[in-house]
Parts: sequence; structure tokens; C-alpha cells
Amino acid sequence: AQLVDSGGGLVQAGGSLTLSCTSSERTLSHYAVGWFRQAPGEEREFVAAVDYSGTRTHYTDAVKGRFTISRDDGRNTVELQMNSLKPEDTAVYYCNAGPSPTGAPLTGPFDYWGQGTQVTVSS
Repeated sequence: AQLVDSGGGLVQAGGSLTLSCTSSERTLSHYAVGWFRQAPGEEREFVAAVDYSGTRTHYTDAVKGRFTISRDDGRNTVELQMNSLKPEDTAVYYCNAGPSPTGAPLTGPFDYWGQGTQVTVSS
């Protein structure tokens, strides 16, 4: 797989999880990297993204103030720290990365996808 995402699991409402995205084939510092999620019966939706430099981020309104996306270029990894999780955050989360022109809206989707990691939040 071009991207490998991990870190999902089962957590109670109010809890936290950290998702990680890495690649053995691609240097993530060259790309914008984002996260999407897909709940059963729903379309895949944008969650968050960070530009190649790490200076710009963008979040969907539903996760603002609770989720933080960050880069660790030394580990070729992008993380999504998810706090104050809610049952409605339950979904398969997908890492997404690709070229994005400087200054372009960080909404994706970009070219490359991870395989997905399940996040389940119990009430």
C-alpha cells in the first residue's frame, strides 16, 4: 500500500485516539496530507488536512477544537489526534495524500489513499 494508516480502536465517548499515517514508498513531506472518514451507509467525508510545510491546516466544522492534525517529517508520519470523541465520530478513517499547489484549498481528496482504520466510539 502506498499509505498505511493505523491507530483506530474502540473508545468510550469523551475519550481520545491518535491515528497515524505513514508510507514506505512516498515521502509525505512532499505532499498535502488529510484524513477522510466514512460511516456505514454514508459517503466518505473530509475531516482534516495539513499542507506540505505543516503551516496550514483545515478542519471540517464537526471536529474543530477536538481534532488536531500534525506532521512529523522525521518519521515520515502524519497524525490525527482525536479528543473528546463522540459516538457520531464512529467511522472508518482513511489517510489521503498527494500534491497540492501552494495556497490551494486543503479539502482534498488527494491522489493516494490508505486502507482505512476503524474508529468506534461507544456512548
